[in-house]
Amino acid sequence: MPVYVYQCKNCGHAFEKRQSFSEDALRTCPQCGEDTLRKRFNTVGVVFKGSGFYSTDKGSSSSSSQAE
Repeated sequence: MPVYVYQCKNCGHAFEKRQSFSEDALRTCPQCGEDTLRKRFNTVGVVFKGSGFYSTDKGSSSSSSQAE
């Protein structure tokens, strides 16, 4: 199950909540009680290691000259 970060637009209270994909998003802030709660999306760091995608998936210069 994913962990979502929620933040209240009214009071700024932020917290994490583990929820399944089928559950509805929370709306009410547990601190101030207002219906101003929104999901905050965080960036995800991606690291490509090894010789993988770049050396195997880049186009070769010979294939571009053959297309002409």
